[in-house]
Amino acid sequence: MASPNPWDPAPAPNGAGLLLSHFVASGIVTQKNLEIELLKLAKDTADIVHPFFLAQKCQTLQSMNNHLEAVLKEKRSLRQRLLKPMCQENLPIEAVYHTKAFAKMDILVTETEELVENILKWRKQQNEVSSYIPKILAEENYLHKHDIIMPPLPFTSTVPIQTIIAK
Repeated sequence: MASPNPWDPAPAPNGAGLLLSHFVASGIVTQKNLEIELLKLAKDTADIVHPFFLAQKCQTLQSMNNHLEAVLKEKRSLRQRLLKPMCQENLPIEAVYHTKAFAKMDILVTETEELVENILKWRKQQNEVSSYIPKILAEENYLHKHDIIMPPLPFTSTVPIQTIIAK
């Protein structure tokens, strides 16, 4: 059995049509409101489907396509140009600079190792702090459930720490 053509008028209204006709009949939606909504929709989408804007987009895409085709045609020559060195392959460097570079590399390696150690320490501390978060939240929930008010932490307030039980 062939499916009905969506462009042909339907022999019977569908669910959306029945619902809309019910709203119109009950006065919830008026014909004028529907026409206004259709005009607003047409205004909002007019610039998107306007032939002028579509032509601009089409022209931009064609220009990009032409450029990409030209790049693909010159792919081999571009690859050869990129592989060709831009200067002499071996630059003469005095021996003094070799030893200085070697000393700098030693310092760089040492500092990198220290950085790795510090990062690992920091990660361990973060994991420890993260493991306390559920405990803190559970305690806070318990205090809130029993109407126990805790003062601010000492580093944010000068008031001495004390527990106030509100009843």
